[in-house]
Amino acid sequence: MPVPMPELGPSPLAAGHELPVDEARRRVLATLRPITDQQTVPLTQALGRVLAEPVVSPIDVPAHDNSAMDGYAFRGADLAASGETRLTALAETVFAGAPTSPAVPPGHAVRIMTGAVMPEGLDTVVPIELCRVDADGVHIAPGVLRPGENRRPQGEDLAQGKPALAAGTVLGPAELGLVASLGIETVPLRRRLRVALFSTGNELRTLGQPLDPGCIYDSNRYSLMAALQRLGVEVLDLGLVPDDPAALNATLDRAIAEADVVLTSGGVSMGDADYTRDLLAARGQVDFWKVAMRPGRPFAFGPLDGPGGRRAWLFALPGNPVAALVTYYVFAREALLVLAGATARALPALRARSVAAIRKRPGRSEFQRGIVEPAEGGGWQVRLTGAQGAGILRSMAEANALVCLRHDQGSVAAGDEVEVWLFDGLR
Repeated sequence: MPVPMPELGPSPLAAGHELPVDEARRRVLATLRPITDQQTVPLTQALGRVLAEPVVSPIDVPAHDNSAMDGYAFRGADLAASGETRLTALAETVFAGAPTSPAVPPGHAVRIMTGAVMPEGLDTVVPIELCRVDADGVHIAPGVLRPGENRRPQGEDLAQGKPALAAGTVLGPAELGLVASLGIETVPLRRRLRVALFSTGNELRTLGQPLDPGCIYDSNRYSLMAALQRLGVEVLDLGLVPDDPAALNATLDRAIAEADVVLTSGGVSMGDADYTRDLLAARGQVDFWKVAMRPGRPFAFGPLDGPGGRRAWLFALPGNPVAALVTYYVFAREALLVLAGATARALPALRARSVAAIRKRPGRSEFQRGIVEPAEGGGWQVRLTGAQGAGILRSMAEANALVCLRHDQGSVAAGDEVEVWLFDGLR
């Protein structure tokens, strides 16, 4: 039997009003439950995956006190209270990886390399460029060094038994390096989230097909597939589906049977001449929302029922190319991360001064395409990429950011600061 899912509440469409973006996002995220399946994977295959359990350090990192610099190691207590410090230099040099180190009496110093284990009793390193070495020893000018400097204490990075990474962490290059520094070869991960993707509409043609009069090539599937691949999920491409009840039903059955999420574009607006809305409404608890945003007003979300008691989450995006991609970024991206078991994090937002005035009425959120660049005198500035229609995909290709104008915000004057989401930050 499928796990019961929380009720979504009354549809905003039925209530006769448009739902603010923040409220729509809250409703989506509050309803989701992450997948729980796990698998153990070699570290070399874990990039972009989600940790299923915390990583606990089995060792101290570093394992010993060691030098942070090439220089001379000595006792900090030997620094003169005033005037120059002179230390007798030993003939030995302590190298990184050396199994033993010499005994260093008080008043003496030993040459040491970066990463080398600090000899017993020594706690300070003077960098080679901050001292003078001659036949009389190592000379340190007053005021250039404090006791304990340039030493990395044992366990400074991680102490044995302490958490290194939390469950839900998405493993990037730094995280993989951290795990490797602990000597760990495999990691427990959530399995990859599976997302079934298709586009609907009789007017759509796939690449390689002739373009009949009144038809267009399907761009949404390629944009969304690329966005999903950057997110690290497993994508099941189900291609184009015509406005035909039998074809849509068969595609939905396959999608629900094989995937955790069904991501579609087209067929959810009030004026669509197809069967998508009726079919989706008959399968589970799908709500059709009018969201107070531009572009991307129509949006459908909810659990879908399939054969054998299977269920999958539906994200039905608008058909216009820019609207589909913007709606994906606003609603689906973070939701998919949550479903994959990742810790939810707000997108990093930047403040930039608008080069020109932007007209906007309060009462809806607007996501316009812009180019963020350094401003004269410091900071950042943003300019729009021209016409902002929901079907002008070129405006997205020319942009490097979305300009996010919030629900209650009005028109923007030239020089005003606005919020921007950098496309690279959207992964």
